Amino acid sequence: MVIVGSGAAGLYGALCLPNNLKVALITKDKLNTGASDWAQGGIAAAISPDDSPQLHLADTLKAGAGLCDRDSVEFLVKNAADSIQSLVEMGVAFDRHQSKLSMTLEAAHSRPRVLHAADTTGRAIVATLAQQVLQRSNIQVLPQAFALQLWLNPETGNCQGISVLKEGKITWIQSSAVILATGGGGQVFSQTTNPEVSTGDGVAIAWRSGAIIRDTEFVQFHPTALTAPGAPRFLISEVVRGEGAHLVDKQGRRFAFDYHPDGELAPRDVVSRAIFTHLQKTSESNVYLDLRPIPVDHIRYRFPNIIRVCQHWDVDLFTKPIPVAPAAHYWMGGVAVDTMNQTSIPGLYAVGETASTGVHGANRLASNSLLECVVYASQLAKLKPDHLNTFAAPQTWEIAANWEEEMQLVSEIRNQLPDLMWRSAGICRTATIIEQAIATVSSWRSQLVDLSLSKYVLNLSVSQQINLTSTSAESQLKLYAETLNLLDIGYLILKSAAFRTESRGGHYRLDYPNTSPEWEVHTTIEKEQWNTSSLT
Repeated sequence: MVIVGSGAAGLYGALCLPNNLKVALITKDKLNTGASDWAQGGIAAAISPDDSPQLHLADTLKAGAGLCDRDSVEFLVKNAADSIQSLVEMGVAFDRHQSKLSMTLEAAHSRPRVLHAADTTGRAIVATLAQQVLQRSNIQVLPQAFALQLWLNPETGNCQGISVLKEGKITWIQSSAVILATGGGGQVFSQTTNPEVSTGDGVAIAWRSGAIIRDTEFVQFHPTALTAPGAPRFLISEVVRGEGAHLVDKQGRRFAFDYHPDGELAPRDVVSRAIFTHLQKTSESNVYLDLRPIPVDHIRYRFPNIIRVCQHWDVDLFTKPIPVAPAAHYWMGGVAVDTMNQTSIPGLYAVGETASTGVHGANRLASNSLLECVVYASQLAKLKPDHLNTFAAPQTWEIAANWEEEMQLVSEIRNQLPDLMWRSAGICRTATIIEQAIATVSSWRSQLVDLSLSKYVLNLSVSQQINLTSTSAESQLKLYAETLNLLDIGYLILKSAAFRTESRGGHYRLDYPNTSPEWEVHTTIEKEQWNTSSLT
């Protein structure tokens, strides 16, 4: 069994698989480097006496702007309590008030139901899961391993393995099932809260193999990312606003109420557009998050990591507001799956942000992402792998390659794509700019496919194993593969954004600003075919 990705979904999924299975957990960096580790706010679950799964369901459906699959959301909220109990039993140290688990309020939740571990909840969960994984004798972690191409049975179409670049070699790993848990693709945008590893690898690999992809136009832009000079777009958690921080402009005015009666506690897409519009009106580069309405002791208790990061970038949040602006944060789209995580390709599964379960609709409710990772990954316990056929040992090919000239083009495209995507498929979109971007991305992709590097990523034969004889060749091939993946998901986002002629949730068209009842459908993609499908 192969799992690609070591965030919350991949780690929890590995732990849920039957112990009698041998599991290879492939991660392209090290453990604890994915977006789950960066999640600050928490994990949502209706476990309080004054809360209920039905209320959690209603809040999720409302935030999803008409595109949530009700059955998928019901499955999520009904299994939330058991998942939290599982994490607690594994040793995740959620914050407590006396002996009870502490819960906070986040935007668009009708009850305080977000469990947290200070402001590093994702790190607490991932660290605990990683420790558990390393203790399992049936799980082998393969770090610094980059997944390149799915292995499909030519007769049945079933997925039966994957090719992996590791330690200077491209090898084929045969498996009864492949589970993609590579996270999102925030690095396709120049402004993102995602880590460097979030390059959409799983979605791109699945799409190229013919899997159905869904709802890629829906990108959630987090309203409040740190914009200090030189700093990465560090996310300032929504919980900060839930705990009482004010969103203000340069004059100190709480401008968000001009755009929505809930002000800074409106849904994320609304707050992001409010900031974007306000910055265009004022020609400023950022707005501010003022924590001074919150008691100092409470700030120190709840947000130690935010304090530390802000201080590192010379922002003393106790005496002045934090400069913030929106950034790409979460991708609602992904590989279409059912509640068993099964994709349209037999033997291929997807979990976490890589998957489109139908839970998030057009706009994810805060803190539902970690919950989705755990609830849906727990379904892997029911996986019954097919019997593997034996296959002939591949022939080894020695490649003494150095692709310096080709890499100049790859590096240029890698550097230019995120700016193009931010301008054309960012918070507000229009047909003219989208279509221009599609033409550019298509041209870039054609250029990359024509390079000699492409044969190792797109159509390597299972009869071949490649040995790269230079250390530079491996890093070059990895950069090429990541850039191709980013181009592919950029193309999927742009084409879907052009296809959906309305505004809804994380997809906002200036030329189609209204939400249309006719578009209360999913966008589905199979190869080059864009269609719609009804909700379940």
